[in-house]
Amino acid sequence: MILSIDHTSDVPLYQQIRDRIVESIAAGELRQGAPLPATRALATDLGINFHTVNKGYDALRSEGLLRLTRRSGAVVTRDQHSGPPHDGYVDHWDKRARTLLAEALAHGVPPTEVIARCQHIITATQGARS
Repeated sequence: MILSIDHTSDVPLYQQIRDRIVESIAAGELRQGAPLPATRALATDLGINFHTVNKGYDALRSEGLLRLTRRSGAVVTRDQHSGPPHDGYVDHWDKRARTLLAEALAHGVPPTEVIARCQHIITATQGARS
């Protein structure tokens, strides 16, 4: 698994790890049952503290996307073929999406561009799964 983070970004490193893994799952690069690198190995590869990787993995665990065990490590538990989302997920996602869209609008991004970018992202993600 190739994972890149930006050490100069304002986005916390653990959040970048979480985001890249979610994007990989959405693109079909990581499927249900796929193992992720051990936290210490990934931390070494990225040149960061292993607690940072743990925090990113724990965020994914709390979202129901990873299972973390001492024996098998981090394993993807959901992908786009796992069936319908867990109860309450869509409502939770809706609240987060509203805030993200409000941020774009508050910064002056025209609604038509917001829609166009959303469509582009969906198309790119679907294309990556093919």
